[in-house]
Amino acid sequence: MTFDVYLNVAVAGILTGLVYGLLALGLSVIFGVVRVVNFAHGEMMSIAMYVAVVLFAGLHLDPLVMLVPIAAVMFVFGYALQTGLINPFVTRPEHSQFLLVVALAIIIVNTLLIIFGPDAQTIQTSYAYDSFQAGPVIVDASKTYAAAAAIVVTAALFAFFRFTLIGTAIRACADNYTGALVAGLDVRRLYALTFGIGTACVGAAGTMMTLITDTTPMIGPTYTLLSFVIVIIGGLGSLPGALVGGVLIGLTEALAGLMFTPSAKSMFSFAILVLVLLFRPQGILGKRMA
Repeated sequence: MTFDVYLNVAVAGILTGLVYGLLALGLSVIFGVVRVVNFAHGEMMSIAMYVAVVLFAGLHLDPLVMLVPIAAVMFVFGYALQTGLINPFVTRPEHSQFLLVVALAIIIVNTLLIIFGPDAQTIQTSYAYDSFQAGPVIVDASKTYAAAAAIVVTAALFAFFRFTLIGTAIRACADNYTGALVAGLDVRRLYALTFGIGTACVGAAGTMMTLITDTTPMIGPTYTLLSFVIVIIGGLGSLPGALVGGVLIGLTEALAGLMFTPSAKSMFSFAILVLVLLFRPQGILGKRMA
């Protein structure tokens, strides 16, 4: 195979990795602030994917058009979930949180199976078979649009946490829970907002994933595991780390699928995870624990 082939596959992997990074970003936001490990992360993404599929099938609404509305709906879902169900478990032992969120994941998967059945659902947009060419590089239009949307959402999220008062308050809660309480911040409300924001990221990523892959009820657990791999590689609680980890995994999967077999993609992703845990346990951009 020529160098051009590897280059094209690498670019496609990076574009997919940007969407992976947005997905992992939601998990990193939730863990970094609320300190709850969301084991239903991929399952929440599958909800957003099915919403996009239904809207496209019924109303012919492009996923790119529905990105913000679906993210908004997922924000409300995440906010309500944190307020009504997860918040009472924030101060409980980790195993109680684990059982709660895993139960939620199982409920989501089986509900989607009951409603939509096990068959894969596909969105065929008008640009599904289009591509762009820049010199020797030919990139799929759907992946390009999905990656561009992921970049825009990621930039908006970084700007929110960096330049808004609410974002500053959320970062204060993440840095010092007791100090935030002493300062008079409504930590419960900020936790709910954070969970909503993380879930909105999941919704945006899920909407874009419909342009890249088929939608099935069982896709959730796969992407929950992938999100954990990305977050650990990038660094727990590190937002830039989630993006870097997503791009690295997307690139690795693409090249492994080309050089070996598509079934080898996960093997190389976990190999990177093992190497990171061995040589930099805090993750690529994570902070070393004292």
